[in-house]
Amino acid sequence: MENSVGKTRINKYLADKGLATRKGADELIKVGKVWVNGKPAALGQKVGVEDKVEVRGAPPRKAGYLAYYKPKGYVTHNPTETEKEIADIFDVKELFPVGRLDKNSEGLIILTNDGRVTDRLLNPKYEHKKEYLVETSAAVGESFARKLESGVNIGESEKTRPCEVTLLDPHHFTITLTEGKKHQVKRMTEVLGVSVRALKRLRVMNIALGKLKPNQSRDIKGVELKNFLSSLGL
Repeated sequence: MENSVGKTRINKYLADKGLATRKGADELIKVGKVWVNGKPAALGQKVGVEDKVEVRGAPPRKAGYLAYYKPKGYVTHNPTETEKEIADIFDVKELFPVGRLDKNSEGLIILTNDGRVTDRLLNPKYEHKKEYLVETSAAVGESFARKLESGVNIGESEKTRPCEVTLLDPHHFTITLTEGKKHQVKRMTEVLGVSVRALKRLRVMNIALGKLKPNQSRDIKGVELKNFLSSLGL
């Protein structure tokens, strides 16, 4: 049996490289356009860095970038049989979401087919700002905000980086992070005894949600795109 340690499913591999969505990769495999080490790939096959993966006969795609408002109730990745994903309500046009938003959270997700963006935006060694609007179940004040800003311990030997917090009213504040730990905002507030009632991502770097409504999108282009890619070192 082949050793699969350090390997990943080929559809995820192609998605991470920006060559197709996972569903699109499966379609390419079905029609024989994906090859691994000189042989046609199989659905569900796992590949690693030592493997030569090729997409043959597929025309090069123009890079696309969208700002999308993910509604509550939908997942960004790996839906279960009972869950819905973005592609169920929005034509992603072979783009894939960069990063995650919890099922019950909403707001900005960047959709692209540029695989370079994924690592530069999500790799912990890069500190890119992400801003969220938070609604809390209990009233909070300046002391709560300052504790969040200085960093809190959300796990064993796991302290959050300093961040920016702006109180809007006793039940709402914005928080700007430069890291993306799983369920980070909720974990930070719960350490201080406060539950999150609603969470909306407002901004990723210079890309803002703006006036978008749930399930709406807009192209990222022009100076906005240039500044975004430049800030990622691309």
